[in-house]
Amino acid sequence: MDNLNCRPGYIVVTDHIPADGSADVSDAIQRIIDENPNRTIYFPDGLYRISKPILTPAHPEKSVALRLSSYAVIQAADDWSSPEALIRLGAIHFANDIRTNGSNYSLVGGILDGRNVAGGVSIDGGRETMIRDVSIKHATIGLYIKTGANNRSSDADVYNVNIIGSGAPDSVGVLLEGFDNTLSNMRIADVQHGVILRSCGNMLRSLHPLYTCRYEDYENSCGFWDQAGNNWFDYCYSDHFAIGYRTAPGVSSTYHNSFCMWYAPKGASHTVFRADGAFNSIVSNLRVGFHEEFTNNRLLSVEKPGGRGTMEKVCVSHTRLADAAHEPYLTGEILSLADLDPR
Repeated sequence: MDNLNCRPGYIVVTDHIPADGSADVSDAIQRIIDENPNRTIYFPDGLYRISKPILTPAHPEKSVALRLSSYAVIQAADDWSSPEALIRLGAIHFANDIRTNGSNYSLVGGILDGRNVAGGVSIDGGRETMIRDVSIKHATIGLYIKTGANNRSSDADVYNVNIIGSGAPDSVGVLLEGFDNTLSNMRIADVQHGVILRSCGNMLRSLHPLYTCRYEDYENSCGFWDQAGNNWFDYCYSDHFAIGYRTAPGVSSTYHNSFCMWYAPKGASHTVFRADGAFNSIVSNLRVGFHEEFTNNRLLSVEKPGGRGTMEKVCVSHTRLADAAHEPYLTGEILSLADLDPR
C-alpha cells in the first residue's frame, strides 16, 4: 500500500491537502471525492482532521474507492458536532445498481478515530459495499450498516476490522439495520453492546466482542443482541459481557461453534443465552467458561416457556449453574470441560 503514492491512476490526497492535522480538511476531502468519480482516492500516512462526515456516492457512475495507508488517521476535530460517522459510504447519489461498472465501492485500510464523539464508519446506501483492514478507535458506534437499497438489503462485506468504542453506556461496536451482510474476523472492545442486529440474513463469523468498560451498568451489557432473527453465528465469542447472546421475542437464529467466557466474578449474574420471549434458536457445539469463583451462572434464561429451540453438544467449565432452565431444550448431557482436560 505504501508504494501506491507513485502508482498512476490514484488520486493522492496529499497532492492537494496537508496530512499534519493542522487544519480542518473535511471540505477539501469532500471536494476531491466529488470531482473524481470512479477513481481510487489514496490517503498516505498522516493525520487528517475533519469537522463533519465524509460522504461517498452510491451511484456506480459517481462512486469512489477510499484507500488509506496503514498509518493514515482520519480523526474527529475539536468542533465535531454531527451524530453520524466519520465516513458515510453511499450517503449521496443513492442507487440500487449492481450491474453497472463502479457499483462495488469500498473502504480499505487506515485508522478512523472518533475521539469518543463520532461514529467510525457507516454504510448509508447502495449495495455490496466492502470494508476491510480498518482500525476504528474511540467510536460511539464503530460500524453502522443502515437499511439497504435493495428492499432493505445492503449485501455488504466487512472483514478484518477492529473496533474500540467510546466506553459509554450507549456505546455499540456493530449496529446492523440493513439485511444480508457478511461480517468476519472482527475484534471489538470498550462497548456496552458488542453487536446489535435489527435485520435478518446476516452471517457473522469469528467475531469477538470483549467487555472492557466500567461496571456501573454491567447487568445490561451484551455481546450479541439479535432483535430480528434468521441470522447465522459461526465461532462467535462473547467475552465477559453479563449476557453473552440475547434474543428478542419471536426471534430464532442459528449459533454454531460459539463460545462464551467470563474472566472476572463481576455483576449480579452471568448468562450465556437470554431469550426475552420463548427460546426458539438452534445452538450447537457451544463452549462456556464460567469464572471459577462465581456461582450465579445461567446457561439459559427464558422469559416465556414453551419455545422450540435446542441446545446440542454443550461443554461447560465449572458447571455450578443457578438453575435448570436450559434442561427442556438440551439434547444429551452437558459435558464439563474438566472432563476433556488431558491433565
